[in-house]
Amino acid sequence: MGRSRGQKTRDKNKSSLPQVPKQWKSDGVDVEYSREFADHEDLEAEARAAAAGIRQKNE
Repeated sequence: MGRSRGQKTRDKNKSSLPQVPKQWKSDGVDVEYSREFADHEDLEAEARAAAAGIRQKNE
């Protein structure tokens, strides 16, 4: 394919363009969670996460 011989690709944009457009990337800010709108699955997931955090802290 030419990569091992040091040949450059013909497409100049291929190396500089990101895989995901910038407007689709998240800024790392989480969505606020409201306990009053939570259903059973949300509460169960929250309990599992808390238990995992306690286990991680103890190790």
